[in-house]
Amino acid sequence: MKALVLAGGRGTRLRPITHTSAKQLVPVANKPVLFYGLEAIRAAGIREVGIVVSDPREMLVKDPRTGEQVTVMVNSQAEIRAAVGDGSAFGLQVTYIEQEAPLGLAHAVKISADYMRDEPFVMYLGDNLIKDGITHFVREFQQEEPDAQILLAHVKTPSEFGVAELDGDRVVRLEEKPALPKSDLALVGVYLFDSCVFEAVNAIQPSRRGELEITDAIQHLIQSGRRVRSHVITGWWKDTGKVEDLLEANRIVLADLQTEIHGTVDAESRCEGPVRIGPGATVERSRLRGPLVIGAGARIADAYVGPFTAIADGVVLDRCEIEHSIVLERSRIVNVPRRIESSLIGRDAVVTASDAMPRAHRLMLGDSSRVELS
Repeated sequence: MKALVLAGGRGTRLRPITHTSAKQLVPVANKPVLFYGLEAIRAAGIREVGIVVSDPREMLVKDPRTGEQVTVMVNSQAEIRAAVGDGSAFGLQVTYIEQEAPLGLAHAVKISADYMRDEPFVMYLGDNLIKDGITHFVREFQQEEPDAQILLAHVKTPSEFGVAELDGDRVVRLEEKPALPKSDLALVGVYLFDSCVFEAVNAIQPSRRGELEITDAIQHLIQSGRRVRSHVITGWWKDTGKVEDLLEANRIVLADLQTEIHGTVDAESRCEGPVRIGPGATVERSRLRGPLVIGAGARIADAYVGPFTAIADGVVLDRCEIEHSIVLERSRIVNVPRRIESSLIGRDAVVTASDAMPRAHRLMLGDSSRVELS
């Protein structure tokens, strides 16, 4: 059995972070989301993985110095290749499959036909997190031998997902983002297929949004008399495509953290609860209230770091307070008078305050940013 991991989406809901970085590499508890999926695939006994990546693309962004629109090249494919390599670090054999444009999940399946060579496979969306992994679902698929198996979860907003109608564990109908959902059972980003799915993806037409929808392909299997079964998961699952879901996933992962201190914490600092501090990090005159993680080489001084916070490598926190947030590599938060919370701060960002009079907020923000000031 093989795996197909989709890592080609543009991550529009996480802009401006994803203007310059692949959404699948945004970290949860200081580990890229994509890595959790690769580890789950390896734990299920699968070794051969095809990763679908997008071609480099041009994007218009505003030059912060001039305010003019400039064209930059975004190459998330190169970033993913650099992070994952040949897969050996994960115990996997990775092959990259290039998708010329984000033309839908079923299109990603379609272009993987030569790689799969009629083998059954699990398809895993690279920005999804399933805490308990996928081993049980893979074993179930191998034992029951349906033509397809989909993972479902009860959600509060089913109109934002593909929605399934069931008869027992048999799927009788699927609909993509319905205005009037027939159930609250949403498609989780894990699917298992045998080779008949390639007939289905070749039979369907693009949807109104111009994509080949995986829901249409599965519906084609159902209408063709194929056996499509479901499994409703009871553990937690997160699609990390939005900031609030990314922060919630970070909170859930950190809830299981164990204390590991490899850096230096001075006598004037206090650590409460589970705290993980990376090599070379220093903590001075600060209060750390876990669960939280601080990356290698970070420097924390005269600061408060509260629960469910992930501070990446090389970050500087000085005279500030932060909690329930994710701060990416090499950013600096210095002399900020009010607590920062529920925030995602990108790489090499600077957040600071000015003592100059008159006092005012001075902001430099990427396209599609949102800031709340009080």
